[in-house]
Amino acid sequence: MKKALISGITGQDGSYLAEFLLNKGYEVHGIMRRSSSFSTSRIDHIYQDPHHPQKNFFLHYGDLTDAENIRKLIFKIAPDEFYNLGAQSHVRVSFDIPEYTANITGVGVLRVLDAIKDFQEHTGKKIKMYQASSSEMFGAALPPQNEETKFHPRSPYGCAKVFAYNIVRNYRESYGIFAVNGILFNHESPRRGGTFVTKKITKSVADIVAGKSDKIYLGNLDARRDWGYAPEYCEAMWLMLQQDEPDDFVIGTGQSHSVKDFLIKALSIAGITDWEKYVEIDARYHRPAEVDSLIADTKKAKEKLGWEPKVKFDELVEIMMKHDLDNIKKDTK
Repeated sequence: MKKALISGITGQDGSYLAEFLLNKGYEVHGIMRRSSSFSTSRIDHIYQDPHHPQKNFFLHYGDLTDAENIRKLIFKIAPDEFYNLGAQSHVRVSFDIPEYTANITGVGVLRVLDAIKDFQEHTGKKIKMYQASSSEMFGAALPPQNEETKFHPRSPYGCAKVFAYNIVRNYRESYGIFAVNGILFNHESPRRGGTFVTKKITKSVADIVAGKSDKIYLGNLDARRDWGYAPEYCEAMWLMLQQDEPDDFVIGTGQSHSVKDFLIKALSIAGITDWEKYVEIDARYHRPAEVDSLIADTKKAKEKLGWEPKVKFDELVEIMMKHDLDNIKKDTK
């Protein structure tokens, strides 16, 4: 039975990846930060009772700021694969807390790599590492973007991810660590956090339908993104670690849509056509430096990994919108 260790286990991607790996027969370990409030809602269906847990799913307290803790967990668990999904992942918020973002999203990756290096030198056992890189690294680079596109990040988050990307390549080339960067473009699902624009839209539309709200407050409606379905992207993460040699891959759909497109589609699914009546622009949601357009060129992933997205834009919005409409119906009964 292979062992996998996942940082960011309680996030959107961590929860889907845990499900995917458990279905593959892995023993799955997750790192979660200590919090005074419960943060395990996305994985409660996997890990219900700490007194009677699944025999192949385990949670551990830890933090990417704590090098010694990360090192202890790696030596204790001795995973075959480490998926580093932990980060301060909100781009707009990274402008407000840039040092914290750099510490978690950037230097946190160095701490993981150094622990893996030490483990391999002491035990002789190899650990394959997946690093969650981001399309935000491309920033102002002209679309479409692929593995050869020069990075031009436009936020502290994007800058931190560029550092992480480069330190992964450095440790791979310097110490022979099997470490890969998955440069994932925006990927969404019903489990997306409520402060991200896609979830904010679908939840707000459901609230409007239920009469709980009459406005959606948004920032830049013209920003264009390549939106895909998160569970499919977790399969791509796994495929990268099954290759004979470590390499970096861009993952996306190759389609571009604006925030306005997402908004109009979500409202139309709810039967609302006069979208302008329900939208207010709030300057607080604008970034100091905007990223105008991100579109993935996924030729390499298709050829080398055999990976292609199945869920495209319209179906993605429908999946998210149906989930939030169903939830609001339950809440109002």
